[in-house]
Amino acid sequence: MYKPIKMTHLKIVSSLVFFGITLSIIAQDGTNDSKMELGALITDRPDATESPNTVPQGFLQIETGAYYTSFEDMIEGNTVKEEAIGYNTTLLRYGVLENLEVRLGWNFEEGQTTVNGTKLMNVSSGFTPLLAGMKVEISEEKGWMPTIGLLAHLFLPVSAGADYKPDTTGANILFSFSHTLSDSSGIGYNLGAKWGDDSPQVAYVYTIAFGQSLVGDLSFYAELYGDLPENDSSNHFWDAGFTYLLTDDIQLDATIGSGITEGQDLLLSGGISYRIQKKK
Repeated sequence: MYKPIKMTHLKIVSSLVFFGITLSIIAQDGTNDSKMELGALITDRPDATESPNTVPQGFLQIETGAYYTSFEDMIEGNTVKEEAIGYNTTLLRYGVLENLEVRLGWNFEEGQTTVNGTKLMNVSSGFTPLLAGMKVEISEEKGWMPTIGLLAHLFLPVSAGADYKPDTTGANILFSFSHTLSDSSGIGYNLGAKWGDDSPQVAYVYTIAFGQSLVGDLSFYAELYGDLPENDSSNHFWDAGFTYLLTDDIQLDATIGSGITEGQDLLLSGGISYRIQKKK
């Protein structure tokens, strides 16, 4: 999932749900026999773990949402609280071939700093660097062998707002794996590396997520993820949440999380994903 940190509040979620229901009506109008055989969509949100599966050829998948994060620390005797709200975290995924998709993503964020209970005037706001990349589905699950995928992205500073614009282009590369544990559960995990934030050092990244189907179309997941920079302290996080399938082409999600190491006290997120077939 295209996820930095995430959250929502009631007004945002209500808007997303209304938007999703409207799109479901549009999508259902274009239903055909081939689409009915696809089964439920597989998303890269709400967790940090990217699936190895690509979007079906000729389909567009839109995964969007909102998030809130906070972190409080003592600096020189002052209580400093950093808060961030992402009003839009959108990832577009389009199936070019049977096992290849192209990806485009962006976030619109707003950051606020509070010192000893007083909010500072310098609010940061704007788009983060544009994500552009691809995913290749390498192999399907067979016996003890997992489904395997490869993802690669660039984070282009030319598209970012002044408050979030780095001097250099960032990049990441991930291998993605998934295993079926039973008819109602599975695990997924990623291993890879990333470069960015105007730092020349590589940070090695990992994720592991467990998913369990609950009742009907409601599912639960729990996840650990983090990164290990070459010359700095490692960062580790957890999150957990629920997904709900409105239809095979529309999914809602909600997440809560926090940091295991310092850097994040609270993460809240909500979103919607939907799949649309290209008009013929």
